[in-house]
Amino acid sequence: MTAPPAIAGILFDKDGTLIRYDESWGPVNREAARIAAAGNAALEPVLLLAGGMDPDTGKTKADSLLAAGNSAEIAEGFVAAGSPLDVADLTRELDALFLRAAEFSVPVADLPAVFSDLKARGLKLGIASSDNERAIRRMAESFGIAGHVDFIAGYDSGFGTKPQPGMMLAFCEAVGLQPGQVAMVGDNNHDMHMGRAAGAGLNLAVLTGTGTRQTLSALADHCLADITAVSDIIFTPASSSAVSAGD
Repeated sequence: MTAPPAIAGILFDKDGTLIRYDESWGPVNREAARIAAAGNAALEPVLLLAGGMDPDTGKTKADSLLAAGNSAEIAEGFVAAGSPLDVADLTRELDALFLRAAEFSVPVADLPAVFSDLKARGLKLGIASSDNERAIRRMAESFGIAGHVDFIAGYDSGFGTKPQPGMMLAFCEAVGLQPGQVAMVGDNNHDMHMGRAAGAGLNLAVLTGTGTRQTLSALADHCLADITAVSDIIFTPASSSAVSAGD
């Protein structure tokens, strides 16, 4: 079975898409708030709430600052909410934290199996995240998928940030595809907006992150249980099936 000409590449988000959000980022977000609070324990839950995370349940709201923002945006939000630190200094500390956290991420599935299968089918594969590029590369190496990935971009890679289309357009240029030949896969509307802005052929939302069917359905062509259902959409002719396990 070969891929339909319409889709020849897939650009994946990272957090909530390749790794489970709550398990991977809950403890990291709490540490980020601790760093930003600079010794003021009473400020930590205030910062978490400002970022979109409930300090009691550990759940993070879809499309919130912590769910979809990059280090610089989170730092700005924390400072606006009361952190006494300088935005630039806090951004550097958060980047360092997120780099360390990459080693403790929890994958959503057998990532080497998923990526090797998609690669064997001839697809170009990329990862575009609001995390920093070094952390993305470390995650890819840790989970054994770096050799299957043709392109990696973070908020600091020079292609702009989500929901702007720059990272997807850079992926297309790097692998020689048109945006209409690419499927965007993500768990937040930042990902879906980036796909729409770039002219992606498909917007595929997954429910392994902070987004829900309710928050994602307006912009997504399909809402999937997780990335293991992506190939079902791409490799099944629309005339025979338009429904996946997550639709």
